[in-house]
Formats: sequence, C-alpha cells, structure tokens
Amino acid sequence: MIPVRILGTASLRPGPAVTTAELCARVGRDVAEVMRKTGIHTRHFAPPGTQAADVAAQALRGALDAAGLPARALKRIFCVSSMGGDVTTPATANRVAAALGLSGSCDAMDLSNACMGFLSAFDLAARSVATGLGPVGIVSVELLSRTTTPEDPRPYLVLGDAAAAAVLGPGRPDEGVLGVALGNDGSLPTDVVLENPHATGRLERMRFLTPSKAMTRVALDALVRATREVLDGAKVALRDVEWVLTHQPNGRMLDAVLDAMGVEARRSVRVVDTLGSVGSASLPTCLDVLWRTKRVKPKDRVLLVGVGAGVAHGAVLYQVGG
Repeated sequence: MIPVRILGTASLRPGPAVTTAELCARVGRDVAEVMRKTGIHTRHFAPPGTQAADVAAQALRGALDAAGLPARALKRIFCVSSMGGDVTTPATANRVAAALGLSGSCDAMDLSNACMGFLSAFDLAARSVATGLGPVGIVSVELLSRTTTPEDPRPYLVLGDAAAAAVLGPGRPDEGVLGVALGNDGSLPTDVVLENPHATGRLERMRFLTPSKAMTRVALDALVRATREVLDGAKVALRDVEWVLTHQPNGRMLDAVLDAMGVEARRSVRVVDTLGSVGSASLPTCLDVLWRTKRVKPKDRVLLVGVGAGVAHGAVLYQVGG
C-alpha cells in the first residue's frame, strides 16, 4: 500500500452550458441521432479570454478549502492538460502557483498524458507524499472547446470545458493506494490527435482519426485490461469494490464499459451527460462528485480506471481510511 489520503476535491464548469440542440442547429445534424450516439445533453464552453491557469487555480482553491488547508501548505502542484495550457513554455503550473500566492515555497510542473493525465499525476503525487513531499495538489484543466470547429462536427459535438482538482496528503492507518496498473500501446493506430502548430506551421484542431466503433473497442479493451491488472495485483475482486469510476468520452461508451465490467450504475458516478467529453478532467470530476454526494465509508475501495490517446491506459485502486 502507498500510504496517502485524498484530503479534498473540487470541480467546476468554467462557462455557461451549451445544449446539444444548439450545436446541432449550427452544424445541421439531427438532435435525436446525436443524443442517441453520444448521450450528451449539455457541455460547457469557457468565455473567450478565459485563462487555463485561472480556472485551474480556482479548482485547486476549492480542493484546498475542502481539505481545510491553506495554499501555502502545498509542496508540489501538478497541472494536467491534454491541450497544452496557456503557453507552451513555461509550465502553466507556475501561473497556477502564482495565482495561489505561492512564491518559492512550492514545486510546480505540467503533466500531459491525454485523458489519462489525472491518473498519471495521481500516481506521482501519491508516491511524492509517501516519500515525504506533500501535500500535493493535482488539477486537471481542459478548455477543449478551443480545439474544435463546427467545420469538423465529430469533436465539436462532444468536447467541452471543465476543471477538477484533488489534494493528497499522508494516509491514516489502512488508507492509501492498494494497487496501480499503468500502460501504453503506441503500436495501435492514432485515434485522437492535436498536432503541434510549431511543427506543422498552421492552426491545429483536435481531430478524431479512427471510426467510433474502433475507438470504442480499443478503449473498452484497455479499460478492462487495466482493471484486471490492478485488481489481480491487489488480490481484490471487482464485486468487492464499492465504487468504480471510469473515464467518460461519451454516454454510450460509459454504458458499454460498465456493462462489460458487470458494474451496476449505483456503484459509479455519471457526469458525461451534462459535462460532455472533457479529457483528463473527466475522472477527477467523477471523484469530486463521489466525495461530495455519495456515502463513502471507511474501508470503502474506489477504483479509478482510464484510457487516453496514445493509447495510454491505467487504473488506481484506493482505500478510504477510518
């Protein structure tokens, strides 16, 4: 076990809700068909001029408030984004730390691993805390609406903006990470890509390169594999895990994942219907909703399982302390 505690969480929508009907009207698509395929009713678009660092700082402040900690308690910040943050360099995490009033007292860095970014950061943060460097703040911020255009309806109709954060600190007795399984298969065809404009010399947008059915099959295989690996390593049966949180690219895929894993809806948290596909912010938003709205008890186990472009995949099994 990696002795670590989730001290506090928070999540936010950095802009007004935009309905699927509104977007379908812009691109000339049938609302009922898009709803059937995606399960997404609304998503949120941040207003023009919104800075990722400001949104991230707001989410991290919320997690610190939930933890009952001042910002100066943080020893490390991971800022996670699959779209690159506000600038290519320096790390957006530096601006997040500055917005929290931190100067010279806290390590800060960016982390990018597509939709798997939060789980990757969670693993690194847990290990940091376990070796004496903590508390650690993790914040995922995705302003994905800026990477889409109505001329390419497939990503435009599903991607949205969101931010979510968690603060990790030393664990109590019998509390912490029971298992981690992280992997990558770069031999698979590229499914989702946002090219580097410095390399291509043009304005780039998020593109989906693989048919939906193929993407669902690859994602499903990766999620099931990660789940099996982490549970086998921890010697825990899935039926004994109280809460199962999965990455949610769309409602249809979420249903397929829960069905394949044999997980009842009551053991999970659903956010994609009103949030859309929000990359690395999907899992921490689920975690925040779980922490704030469900009856999570001492000794409960929480499985977080994700998949992202690359193809990256992984799972973390966490046990709540007394």
